[in-house]
Amino acid sequence: MGQCGITSSKTVLVFLNLIFWAAAGILCYIGAYVFITYDDYDHFFEDVYTLIPAVIIIAVGTLLFIIGLIGCCATIRESYCGLATFAAILLLVFVTECVVVVLGYIYRAKVEDEVNHSIQKVYNEYNGTNTDAPSRAIDYVQKQLHCCGIHNYSDWRNTHWFKESKNNSVPVSCCQPSISNCTGTLTRPSDLYQEGCEALVVKKLKEIMMYVIWAALTFASIQMLGMLCACVVLCRRSHDPAYELLVTTNSYA
Repeated sequence: MGQCGITSSKTVLVFLNLIFWAAAGILCYIGAYVFITYDDYDHFFEDVYTLIPAVIIIAVGTLLFIIGLIGCCATIRESYCGLATFAAILLLVFVTECVVVVLGYIYRAKVEDEVNHSIQKVYNEYNGTNTDAPSRAIDYVQKQLHCCGIHNYSDWRNTHWFKESKNNSVPVSCCQPSISNCTGTLTRPSDLYQEGCEALVVKKLKEIMMYVIWAALTFASIQMLGMLCACVVLCRRSHDPAYELLVTTNSYA
């Protein structure tokens, strides 16, 4: 019965190591996705420390490749030292992912204040040229999120670009794609996106942070199972003479 329990735990461990390799790729992808998306919205979010959870996620993903390798070798060779190292590293990664979850919630709560603080400044820096970074950021956000202005299209009346252009129009990135020959003129407001960008940018950034939080929670649960199985094998090997004899016999065979 004891041997069956050990064999089952070892089988689960090998399966979990394969999951760790898959998880490593997924975590690295999520971290990279956060970086890429942040680059599109970085003008609306000045606190670069918000990227810390993404950095940790990528580091954890890289470490999971190593963990999977150690776990597979230790399980196949039935190495007590290897399994102990495997369990210790899993514990470290588990604690790290718990930190990621906490940081994710902290920075997710700060998103709205950060965007509220910076978005007016970004709109005031708009000059309508493609070479200007704030202008490209605003045009990108308005097209991607289907929004116009901070709260609505009328906010453009208060920008420097609107006052200097004196053509009573907003950027064409405010135009709905279903409208042909839209020039952004305020005389035809039905051609423009009606929703403001501030709330949508906040929603998008919070969604991104939730991806990080859920990924950390999911793989932390898997690692907890991995630690449990490793501990079962270690404990059985330490206290089951029959298993120790079997390992010794297999080693000589």
